[in-house]
Amino acid sequence: MSADPRDAVAPRPIRIVVVDDHTLFRRGITALLSRVAGFEVVGEAADGFDGIKAAAQHRPDVVLLDLNMPGISGIDALHAILKETPGTHVVMLTVSEEPDDLMACLRAGALGYLLKNIDSDFLVESIRRAAEGDSVMSPEMTSKLLRQVRAGGATAAQTTLSPREREILVHLARGGSNKEIARDLDVAESTVKIHVQHILRKLELTSRVQAAVWAVEHGLAARP
Repeated sequence: MSADPRDAVAPRPIRIVVVDDHTLFRRGITALLSRVAGFEVVGEAADGFDGIKAAAQHRPDVVLLDLNMPGISGIDALHAILKETPGTHVVMLTVSEEPDDLMACLRAGALGYLLKNIDSDFLVESIRRAAEGDSVMSPEMTSKLLRQVRAGGATAAQTTLSPREREILVHLARGGSNKEIARDLDVAESTVKIHVQHILRKLELTSRVQAAVWAVEHGLAARP
């Protein structure tokens, strides 16, 4: 007896909170995302304090967080959100193209760093990737991160990373997803996942974004 299609369980929507002090921008983003199939904007906030409360109340999959806001900075809000709701992925959405801001956010645990001049399709795809735990970044910021990787110091910390793990770590620093890394290295995606787990354990880190920052700070050069 065949299953009734009506019995199929619809996938759970990606739940999003938008935090930005500019009302028109915040409401515009909220309206845009509310029209995307599979997305549900469960909350919005005009400052960091309310953003922390919204994240704690709704426990979303993804928080879009502005960097520069009155009252409490985006960095401080990021710390608090990750402490209160560790399962939430935070993506910075900002106008700042400063490499120092980028690195500070990644060190603090942000899963992504997007500029407000991105187009809507890129934003939607970035949110989908972030909900899956992949790091996301505007192309302009990826280039700046790569320049820091290439210019990194020659004294990398001694670790027990294998050559393959170091190779994957470089790809993480470039913002590659597991699927993209698997394709580039011609290995199974499951193999990449295992290597990433080993990298995090060996470096005593908790996220792939922190691993990418480690790679930058320890001078692992990206492949051309």
